[in-house]
Amino acid sequence: MLNTHTRNLYQDVILDHNKKPRNYRVLEGHSHMAHGDNPLCGDKIDVYLTVDENDVVVDVSFMGDGCAISKASASMMTTMVKGKPLDEVNTLFREFHQMSTGKLDPDTEANHLGRLKIFAGVRDLPARVKCATLAWHTLDAALKGDRKVSTE
Repeated sequence: MLNTHTRNLYQDVILDHNKKPRNYRVLEGHSHMAHGDNPLCGDKIDVYLTVDENDVVVDVSFMGDGCAISKASASMMTTMVKGKPLDEVNTLFREFHQMSTGKLDPDTEANHLGRLKIFAGVRDLPARVKCATLAWHTLDAALKGDRKVSTE
């Protein structure tokens, strides 16, 4: 379970990224795009990326409607993957998914999550795991050339 300090920090970060999402726009001239849907709670998101010839994410954005956790996760995801090579993006996707589902403890196992560790608490809220991971699955789908992904 989350301690009080971590719970407060988690809530502050979620609220900040929900109210002022970073990279919240349609990315014109994108090279990759996918639509993600979480039918259980109604979250819908589009993720846009521009990947250069060196397989580096030079820009990324998202648009959509969803709960605070979904929007905050998408916002933080975009800030974390921008400027990263695809192999690092894939590592972040894998580690974020493992952390969210309780298969990776970011405090005791080596990882690259950095400030994304703030989402570790969703593992204690099973109904929110799909909310937190929707943007990540949509990003992964876009990079694989899939146009749609669903959490169901």
